[in-house]
Amino acid sequence: MSNRLLGRVLATNAGWAPLAVRIPIGIIFVAHGAQKLFGAFGGYGLEGTGQFMSSLGLTPGYLMALLAGSAEFFGGLALLFGVLVRPAAAALAFAMLVAIFSVHIGNGLFMDKNGYEFGLALLAASVSLLISGAGRLSVDAALAEGAGAR
Repeated sequence: MSNRLLGRVLATNAGWAPLAVRIPIGIIFVAHGAQKLFGAFGGYGLEGTGQFMSSLGLTPGYLMALLAGSAEFFGGLALLFGVLVRPAAAALAFAMLVAIFSVHIGNGLFMDKNGYEFGLALLAASVSLLISGAGRLSVDAALAEGAGAR
C-alpha cells in the first residue's frame, strides 16, 4: 500500500504548466522562508519573527517562526526541484491560510494596506500545485515514470 500511496503522490498527468507556477512561486517561498529563518533579504530571522508571531498570539513564537520559515524555505525548494510537490504545496497552502487569517484579513484585500491579496495569490498557486502535481521536468515525474506510475 505504501508504494501505491507514493505513486499517487508523485504521479501527474499535467504537462508543462505546473513548471510555470513552480519556479516563480518556489523562488518567492524560498526568499520569504530565508527571511524568517536566517534574516536574509532584510528579514528578522527566527528571533524577530518569533517575537512578531508571539505578538499575534501565535505562541510559542520562536517555534511558530521555525515552522513557518521551514515550510516556506524547504517547501519552496521542493517546488523549485519538483520533489514531493503535493505535500510541499499542502504545507505551503496551510502556511498561507494562517498568514491570511492571523495577519492580513483585517486589512482588506490590497497590499498597500498590508492586505491579503499576495497571500491569496500564493494560496491559489499552492492549491493549484496540490491538485496538478509537479508536472513535467520534475523529480516527481521522473520517479513516477521509473516506478511505472503516470
